[in-house]
Amino acid sequence: MSHPREHVVDGRGLLPPEPMQRTLAELGALPRGAELTLLLYREPFPLYAVLEREGFVHQTELEPDGTFAIHIRHGR
Repeated sequence: MSHPREHVVDGRGLLPPEPMQRTLAELGALPRGAELTLLLYREPFPLYAVLEREGFVHQTELEPDGTFAIHIRHGR
């Protein structure tokens, strides 16, 4: 049995705007029902408005190491 590939953008070592660019590119190909996880060292407030406008929902978790894990799915 095959497992769906994990969708992760690790933007922790990247400078803006590269994490957002990579996230939006990945979201453009994200299958319905799949989830993209974005990992960053700061909360991406500008991204949240883009996600809402494009019909995505998200949940943000702060990990013990200071990483923000933003879980993104299709909302519509």
